[in-house]
Amino acid sequence: MWTRNVRLQEQAEQLSSGRRDLMSAIEEACDWVEQAEPELAALLPEEGRRERLRREAVGLQQRYPDPAERPPLYGILFAVKDLFHVHGFPTRAGSQLPAEVLTGPQASSVALLREAGALVLGKAVSAEFAYFEPGPTRNPLNPLHTPGGSSSGSAAAVAAGYCPLALGTQTIGSVLRPAAFCGVVGFKPTFGRISADGLVLCAPSLDTVGLLTQDITDLLRVVPLLCRGWRGFLSALPPPVLGVPEGPYLDQVSPEGRRAFEEQLARLQQAGYRLKRVPALQDIASVNQRHLRLVHAEMARVHARWFERYAALYRPLTAAAIREGATIGIQELLEARAGREILRTELQTLMAREGIDLWLAPAAPGPAPQGLQTTGSGLMNLPWTQAGLPALSLPAGLAENGLPLGLQCVAGWMRDEELLAWASALAAVLTEQT
Repeated sequence: MWTRNVRLQEQAEQLSSGRRDLMSAIEEACDWVEQAEPELAALLPEEGRRERLRREAVGLQQRYPDPAERPPLYGILFAVKDLFHVHGFPTRAGSQLPAEVLTGPQASSVALLREAGALVLGKAVSAEFAYFEPGPTRNPLNPLHTPGGSSSGSAAAVAAGYCPLALGTQTIGSVLRPAAFCGVVGFKPTFGRISADGLVLCAPSLDTVGLLTQDITDLLRVVPLLCRGWRGFLSALPPPVLGVPEGPYLDQVSPEGRRAFEEQLARLQQAGYRLKRVPALQDIASVNQRHLRLVHAEMARVHARWFERYAALYRPLTAAAIREGATIGIQELLEARAGREILRTELQTLMAREGIDLWLAPAAPGPAPQGLQTTGSGLMNLPWTQAGLPALSLPAGLAENGLPLGLQCVAGWMRDEELLAWASALAAVLTEQT
């Protein structure tokens, strides 16, 4: 097990005030990365990482000598999924394509974090082009198991304590699933609330920039810096009414996952939360099919020129998805895109009719599968991603094999503020000792 507690909120306050020396924090993090990386492989190799971070730390100290003027993430290290363009780093998107083919301007999400004083620890491993071909990253809690994907390196880096923050992306379940598998917090905002510019995209109609942290409090410090039109933290909200989408959607969960989910629901009820079980997502098979066809169609269009020249460098699953996508006509593509709004309207209408504030569901069918051949199933995240709704994965206990489980909480369109306002209390119930 390769884990270390790194709380962003605590580190930010200590570094900003000067109670902790920035350079010693850099050295400590680099020591830990060098110790764990040979087994975990969460980051892309970088020659001279320590020396670069020292230089950047000196520059930060020179820019902000007065603690009173230091920005909110002063000296905080963060990992960046290797789909984001970052000044000073090549972008490979988990692929074998030449880096010069994938160049582009720095992602605004990265720029905003850097402007807030954060330092890039490094590029985090991604599944190839954010699809299903896994990278070499292992789960820090048990290296014989997958960390999930496609934001595999981002989740592993946070879980291992390399850094307290990482950027990822979600097209199906690529933030929430690895967060659940690695026992950390994963947040996917409302589609479009964090800019997705400066990325190698997978499916532009679905790709959403997300965040991973070890703790919900840490997430709350970062989200307002990135989410457009942030309304501030809401206080004095009544407890949410929790909805359980009964039916074939939940039937996709493993027996162990379903038992654990029912135990989580029971704990929340005991804590005073009101639960409503409502038939929902009855057509999940067609929702799933539409989503995958949309992903493949848009992948084919994103990759058209690259694939024409470099098809031999693509791995089998990615190549097959692109080839399938090339057979999908414009009419089906437009209908699949329209299906996003249809699904969103159905879910929002159901929430309004039943008085539901948050949907609850397992963040994955079960714990992280053994082996590195698969990143696990994203089916539990898929409909919420398709609808573009804000979603959160909270650590919610352990499976029989000792690996983490996550609870997925989903709010209404543009209700990110409410979701995060409720999250701390929900997290406290899920993690309290019994």
